[in-house]
Amino acid sequence: MALTTLQFVGAILLPLLAVAASFDPFHRNGQGMSFGGGGQQGPFSQHAPQHEYVRFADVKRQCRSVLASASDLNFDANRATALMPELSFVKGDWEQDDADGAPLMPFDGTDVPDGGAASDGGEASNPMRLATFMLTHVDVALRGRTALNVSGVLGVAVSRNGTGPEMGPYVSPEFKVWPGTTEMKVLFEGVYTETGDGEAVLCMVGEAVLPRRDGDAVDPWDWAKKTDRNNFQPPITTDNNILLVIRYPTTLKLTTRAVRGELTSTNGKSHAAYFGAVTVLSQLGAYSNYKFGSEELVGTACSPLPYRDDVLGDGEYYRGGSLCGILDLFTSEDEFAVAPNWKCNSTDSICRRLGPFETDKSVDATDGGFKGVGILMQDIRCDPSAGPGEKTARVSAVFRVAPPWEHLYTAAQRSGLSGMTLSAEGVWRASTGQLCMVGCLGVGNKACHSRVCLYVRTGFSVTQRSVAIGQITSIGGVAHSPLTFRRAVHPSELWNRFGVSGGAPLTMTYNYTKVKQAGEFLTRSEPFNFGTAIAKSLLSYPRLAGDDLSSLADELTLHVPAVPDPFPRERFERPFLQLEVLSLGQLVGRKVPAFPGIPVAEEGRDKGRPSSESQTETNTTAETTRSILNVSAELTLSGDPYVNVSTLSLEGVYNPVDGRMYLIGCRSIDAPWGDFSAMGALEDGMDCSIEVRVDYPPTTAQWLINPTAKVHIASTRDAGDPLGFDAIALQTLPIMYRQQRQDILSRRSVEGILRLATLVAAIGAEFSQLMYIKANTDVMPYVSLVMLGVQALGYSMPLITGAEALFARIAAAGVNAPPSYVVDKSQLYWTIDCVVKILVLAAFLLTLRLAQKVVRSRIRMLTRSPLEPGRVPSERKVILYSFGPHLLGFMVILAARYVSAIGRPLQQEDSYMDASGRSHALRQWAVTLEEYVGLAQDFFLLPQVVANVLWRINCRPLKKSYYVSLTVVRLLPHLYDYVRAAPAINPYFAEEYEFVNTSLDFYSAFGDVAIPLLAVALAAAVYVQQRWNYKIISRTVKTQQKKLQHLGSRVYERLPSMSSGNFEAELVAGVNEAAVGPRRDASLT
Repeated sequence: MALTTLQFVGAILLPLLAVAASFDPFHRNGQGMSFGGGGQQGPFSQHAPQHEYVRFADVKRQCRSVLASASDLNFDANRATALMPELSFVKGDWEQDDADGAPLMPFDGTDVPDGGAASDGGEASNPMRLATFMLTHVDVALRGRTALNVSGVLGVAVSRNGTGPEMGPYVSPEFKVWPGTTEMKVLFEGVYTETGDGEAVLCMVGEAVLPRRDGDAVDPWDWAKKTDRNNFQPPITTDNNILLVIRYPTTLKLTTRAVRGELTSTNGKSHAAYFGAVTVLSQLGAYSNYKFGSEELVGTACSPLPYRDDVLGDGEYYRGGSLCGILDLFTSEDEFAVAPNWKCNSTDSICRRLGPFETDKSVDATDGGFKGVGILMQDIRCDPSAGPGEKTARVSAVFRVAPPWEHLYTAAQRSGLSGMTLSAEGVWRASTGQLCMVGCLGVGNKACHSRVCLYVRTGFSVTQRSVAIGQITSIGGVAHSPLTFRRAVHPSELWNRFGVSGGAPLTMTYNYTKVKQAGEFLTRSEPFNFGTAIAKSLLSYPRLAGDDLSSLADELTLHVPAVPDPFPRERFERPFLQLEVLSLGQLVGRKVPAFPGIPVAEEGRDKGRPSSESQTETNTTAETTRSILNVSAELTLSGDPYVNVSTLSLEGVYNPVDGRMYLIGCRSIDAPWGDFSAMGALEDGMDCSIEVRVDYPPTTAQWLINPTAKVHIASTRDAGDPLGFDAIALQTLPIMYRQQRQDILSRRSVEGILRLATLVAAIGAEFSQLMYIKANTDVMPYVSLVMLGVQALGYSMPLITGAEALFARIAAAGVNAPPSYVVDKSQLYWTIDCVVKILVLAAFLLTLRLAQKVVRSRIRMLTRSPLEPGRVPSERKVILYSFGPHLLGFMVILAARYVSAIGRPLQQEDSYMDASGRSHALRQWAVTLEEYVGLAQDFFLLPQVVANVLWRINCRPLKKSYYVSLTVVRLLPHLYDYVRAAPAINPYFAEEYEFVNTSLDFYSAFGDVAIPLLAVALAAAVYVQQRWNYKIISRTVKTQQKKLQHLGSRVYERLPSMSSGNFEAELVAGVNEAAVGPRRDASLT
């Protein structure tokens, strides 16, 4: 029976399982990219969409001429695999003849005022016409003998920022327009064919959503002038009568790399969807194999070998065997800066021309200075020689001009060929280090009238800091001045990016040429001073340990925000300062540790050619001279106020005795070519009349001196010189040396010990006061509860917030320091923190115990003598007179800080970031309140002084050691701050917050002096009040004698309280005081 049941269930489930197995919602078993017979699937078959070709008749009719000239296809699986990426291109150029009167699409230029363009040299970019084509499907299984069914999508755009429509296999016809951008996607299906003369052709018919033109022939796009209005919907029409023909070269060579396409409408000119013919121009990309074969053109351009241009012989160049490995490190986004034609002595038309390129007005507006103009090196192909003999390599590339208005990322993605591109091919020879190429402008071989020489530099100096340098010269055609372009390189790139190529280090050297001049700068800036000599002997600065120059170079490298020195009170822009050491002594770059399996040449990167001027010629002592090191670096500053010195090439000397670096700086000049003749004292077109001094903080006594570096930049040119500028003085935010962790730990140890010592002293003072009122119970009611409340508030805040009670500002500076300065808490500091919190709790409890004793004593006074309630001390007036000034002062300070903040930039979110990267909300009033609470703690004796006056005491409520000790404890942090230095600026708070400016802080240098003086004055007032009774004080100040409240009143007598065995003395009525006397207060135990 069970077997029969199972058979019945199986018969029911079998058809359902068959249906489920055949269900394929994503068409993974389709024939999209099957190659050959037998259903063999290619690697793209699982990702290609299922496509049905339904327009065979239209394709056959429109592509009749293409099919007639097609030859047999010799297709294999490998060729079909590469077909889709090979026939696709990104951001080619498209053009349309405006004289036709039927434009393809409108453009809304209202994104910038007056539809601004960069053709006049403005900042707005010109609208770019970009076309992207993607082959989405290849039907290899159903191909014919001479044709192959294909489908694709063409995206055309007019965009000011260089964007284009999103492409992919799952798209539909689309049209979008908004200010600054118009996009259209057209879907196609057709055939792929090849001709017998080295050309492949795509002929496809498509469907699109086209914008509808108005009846006005002069302005058919009037509706597209305000596309940003609400609920805007462009008028569109659907059209299937579109033809696209794209022709590809089957062999990629120097003169046959262009891809040409034509987009036409097959409608009649009177049809509403008709548009004029559109031409598309691009090139074969990285998926096509390049064939070198232009030896004749290269030989003509580079004869004689090597070609003697202005660059050859001016420096040291790479002559190893790994040029292709080095070129592989360059990307299409590496921009070569164009040097001004400062050497040109020809006519203006020749000197202001950008080599052979056909440029727009934005480049012409630079007048031969070429500010902001770049050249990109795209599609680099390198074929090294494998045989014996001289090392050579054949190289091909495309040089593209990036105008000032074009974004670098957009220029790197473009693939169109035009008058702004130069296709080049040539040969590199190791014997000369020169890569000489012939260049062809635009498309074809009719404009191959340029010579391009490129070098990889291995020898650097203060005026030669480019890793690659090239020059374009004319070999016929349009006359122009030699165009020099350089690939500037940041020092860190030399070892992080260009340090290894082909498995061997790239050896670099540095030639010091400004050492003597820097030595004179050192001598002029450091006259002998006895005090300075003593300071040098006590402090230590970064110095060479053994022969480890690399570690010292890291210590001298700075990457830190900076502020003007002195710190300004008004609004300012805070720059970011980067000082990257390029070479130190004979070391160029950094010493790379050896790793297994990676060969290192004997003349590795840590070997450099010493300069002929290896030491300074100064009058310093022999010890100082021996310790001075040659150094070269690069300084970069951000911000508009520092545009004159935004990038400086530096070279000079470093004196480890006083931690100062004396440097001579050179900067590039951005000026029209004609202005260079009026500029004096230029070196290789650079202004080297700049002196820079960098003062490093000491590596010792970090707990006493703020670890900030100072940078001074000055021009040595005469006043009125067009290249001169005002002196610049900057101070960095705190820095920390790599080997300085122990110093930071020692500073934390010192501050931790000080916190423990002050808390122990505070607890001792509290306990002494408790013992004092035990022995003198008659003074107990006259201790101010407001004073004790202020102290309790100060102790309770750290228990709630987690901050230290004392040295709060010092601890806060460590909490909010940058991540590189935060030292993880070890077991020692964790223990210190725990002990600090325990001591804070103990002080808080002792203060509460004091307050409890005072409250009990006053209750007993009121209970024993209900007829004289006025004789019990009251705190209401004390609160009013004590906190009234505090409240007024707090409001005044808030108002003053609000006024000082007027005119400063407002942030969208008032927050700061801590060392761990977490963001915290920041409220101005809360910060000020926290600071003011600390100020109230410093003036904790103020309520007692007020109470003594109001109550007219003639006793001593406070023990002298109590209020003197607590005053000293509260003043110790101020004295520490004053001796140490001015507080460092927190780099994680914007300058908009006024407490960053120490001149406005409670804990400013002025406050560290004024607050202790006021606190000492309060302590002196308490001493005077307790030393003399109110009668003496009244007679001294000649005031009217009033009735005194004193403890000798016969209304109150002393009796011991026996309740619960407690022998605490209480004040009761009707008993002789002399007979009883004070009793022992057992409650203290």
